[in-house]
Amino acid sequence: MSAPVLASAINVSEGSDLATLELLADACGDLLLDLHRDADHHRSVLTMGGPDVELLSRVQSLVTVAVQTLDLDGHTGVHPRFGVVDVVPFTPVGTADLTSAIEARDRLAIWAGATLGIPCFLYGPMPDGGVRSLPEVRRGAFGALQPDTGPGRPHASAGAIAIGARGPLVAYNLWVSGLTAAETRAVAAGIRSKSLRALGLVVGGSTQVSCNLVDPERVGPAEAYDRVTASLLPGGRIERAELVGLVPAAVLARTPENRFDELGLSPRDGLEARLGDPTLRKRRT
Repeated sequence: MSAPVLASAINVSEGSDLATLELLADACGDLLLDLHRDADHHRSVLTMGGPDVELLSRVQSLVTVAVQTLDLDGHTGVHPRFGVVDVVPFTPVGTADLTSAIEARDRLAIWAGATLGIPCFLYGPMPDGGVRSLPEVRRGAFGALQPDTGPGRPHASAGAIAIGARGPLVAYNLWVSGLTAAETRAVAAGIRSKSLRALGLVVGGSTQVSCNLVDPERVGPAEAYDRVTASLLPGGRIERAELVGLVPAAVLARTPENRFDELGLSPRDGLEARLGDPTLRKRRT
């Protein structure tokens, strides 16, 4: 029986230079599917995929390098975070069964807490039968929520890590013009739902609606784009769209190809395509 295949889109505080970012990418080895860098967010997303045991080993390598080379005190970006390795989600590929993802999550948290002294917060299905969301972790960390593994206070330079087991999620950014920062935040608040999380941000002198599509087969890039468009005040418009990381093949398949350019998508952006064809893998540094 073949090993379960997992993907992980890991959010890391950007290094001070490209050489540091290359160290992080090298730690992923040949499991690296995509690297997305955003200097304004001061955040990089490294997407890996492969058999569960091999993936866990490479994630451990990446976390180790990040903790050794990055310092949260140097964070100046617009996106909220609480650790140099901010979020590590494990996602099953080709199945809805989260068993292997939960096992990888829990093993990484135990290892990071014991070996690196990093406090780790779990999200997704919890041992008590409940489900904890990433926003709940961000709101409650070191207050209402104490770390699930590791010490009870943030690491001096590395902060903490949120480690999850979840289904597919698509990170998607829309730059808008003609709106103030407050109006952009209002647009983000107005489109939020159980399937779509959104923040209104000022990024590099422009305004942006930064989205997490947590149920992308229901609300994908096309739906998010259209909801933002419908919420804009007169004079506002979407200037460009950006996919952060990769998207499940099923989401691409139900998106009209004649809208790919408008939506900032490409057939090369499919998660399964990258897993199956190493020539499609790229580093956007």
